[in-house]
Amino acid sequence: MNLPVLPTISTFFIVLSAILVAIGWAFIKQKKIEAHKKTMTAAAISALIFFIIYASRTIFIGNTAFGGPADIKIYYTIFLIFHITLATTGAFFGLVTLYLGYKNNIQKHRKIGPITSVIWFLVAITGVAVYLLLYVFYTGGETTSVIKAIIGG
Repeated sequence: MNLPVLPTISTFFIVLSAILVAIGWAFIKQKKIEAHKKTMTAAAISALIFFIIYASRTIFIGNTAFGGPADIKIYYTIFLIFHITLATTGAFFGLVTLYLGYKNNIQKHRKIGPITSVIWFLVAITGVAVYLLLYVFYTGGETTSVIKAIIGG
């Protein structure tokens, strides 16, 4: 199996971010506040690395179309839209949760943190599923960069 390097690396970072969120959650349950802060910051950095790789690849190399059977493409597309919606929501909630934590607005941080974590776990799980569907279970379809799509060629 010949897996694409950048999608594999970016998927690793989104999974790492979810693992770090779980570890950070365990730390706060144990009242280890400094360890919680450091771990959640590392989770955010990991998610940011994912996003930088993903965005760079999307702009310069492109998105890979679904290469599986045509009769299940609609289900993949619906699943992908669900994943993108979750990821966007998770990123927004993540930024708000980090902000509240760094500003010591602990009451709101405690309220939104568990919601953010659950959303982020779902983002990671659905992200891995998208990766598996695009590159492992089926051969990826055509890849076209945003730049090529805009300027032609």
